[in-house]
Amino acid sequence: MTGAVWTAAVLIPLFLVAPAIWNGYPLLQWDTGGYLARWYEGYLVPSRSTVFGLYLHMGEASGFWLNLAIQALATFWILQLTLRVFGLVHPVRLLIIGLSLILTTALPWLSSMLLTDIFAGLSVLALFILVAKGDRVSALEKVLLVVLTAFSAATHSATLGVLFGLTLLGLLARPWLRERIALMGLAQGALSLVAGALMLLSTNYALSGQWAWTPGGYGVAFGRMMQDGIVARFLNDHCGRENFKLCPYRNELPATADQFLWGHSMFDDLGRFAGMDDEMGYIVVHALKDYPLWQAEAALKATAEQLVDIATGEGCTEWLGHTYGIIERYIPLQAKPMRAARQQRKEINFTAVNWLHVPVALASMLAVLALLAFGLWRRRLDDVALLSATVCFTLLGNAMICGILSGPHDRYGARLVWIATFAALIAASRFLDDEADDLRAA
Repeated sequence: MTGAVWTAAVLIPLFLVAPAIWNGYPLLQWDTGGYLARWYEGYLVPSRSTVFGLYLHMGEASGFWLNLAIQALATFWILQLTLRVFGLVHPVRLLIIGLSLILTTALPWLSSMLLTDIFAGLSVLALFILVAKGDRVSALEKVLLVVLTAFSAATHSATLGVLFGLTLLGLLARPWLRERIALMGLAQGALSLVAGALMLLSTNYALSGQWAWTPGGYGVAFGRMMQDGIVARFLNDHCGRENFKLCPYRNELPATADQFLWGHSMFDDLGRFAGMDDEMGYIVVHALKDYPLWQAEAALKATAEQLVDIATGEGCTEWLGHTYGIIERYIPLQAKPMRAARQQRKEINFTAVNWLHVPVALASMLAVLALLAFGLWRRRLDDVALLSATVCFTLLGNAMICGILSGPHDRYGARLVWIATFAALIAASRFLDDEADDLRAA
């Protein structure tokens, strides 16, 4: 038994960072540079958490391998803790489930990347344990769960939104699920979110001198509306009587939000967020009023698309000029190993990976939905059904927040859908244990 424990404790974290080891350097994404620069540039930029930027800065001296070690160990801890509170902590089972997730989901790619995405799924599981299984963990473990949830909430506004929605749903469902949802657990979950918000505000102040939230909400929503054609319609309807900076460009708007906000577009010429934030905010608010049915249809379509946009690897195979430039400018000692990595030599391809990952993800989503439906049909939400409900609402909430505000992206789906596979494996393990108990009783 001791040997199995150590095998799981060594192999799972090691395989969780195997993509980075194979790559020769932690995996990068376009957003990575924006987070890294926060420590050096000392001002706030849209959608780039200073908390996560500070976290990355702490790992620079190690070539960011310290960050990957933290991510792998945090993932291993949450996996084993979740299995433990479900009474499924046998080390061989932990090894099998851990390796299954590593082989069939985006999990190792997420934990091998310098990006906030790994903490999205981990925080959902941490919040679930606090709220539904808090009586099965120690006081120290509760503190660590609160810290992990707070940090995760501070790294990305979408993660904070999902966690807030889950906490609110837990509060609304508690009158019917008093035996499953602890009031103290809900309080601890809410405290985690408040702590995360305060963490972000204080870090923003420490690095920029501003007591302000991370900017960019209007810009992201504007980009999605532009992508859906709503902005062009609004400008055509209003430019005859109102003077917008974008009026001369209304027939030249890029096809996608990414091209407008992060490519080379008229957005740069008009002052980017500093020069356009007020105008984008005005257009977002008034376009909601002017075209409510169109907005509702676009929102439903974006949510549906985001639910099935779950492929692994988005943003890993592109030229990441901004991130490369940030590393070369501020961390020049990292430039050589970064440039030598397989990712920068275009040796990473996710086509074959997604032949497996996408079907597994879709099947896992259907499985947790079926588990929830079965629990509702039986009028008995046991702990597996409650976990399935948590996963279903997580995926739906994430699809609504990310799809509607930012537009559908595979990255937003892949960072969370692995918890559906994990929940399905927990349900399968529980079923096998029950069958074995029935056979022994017979």
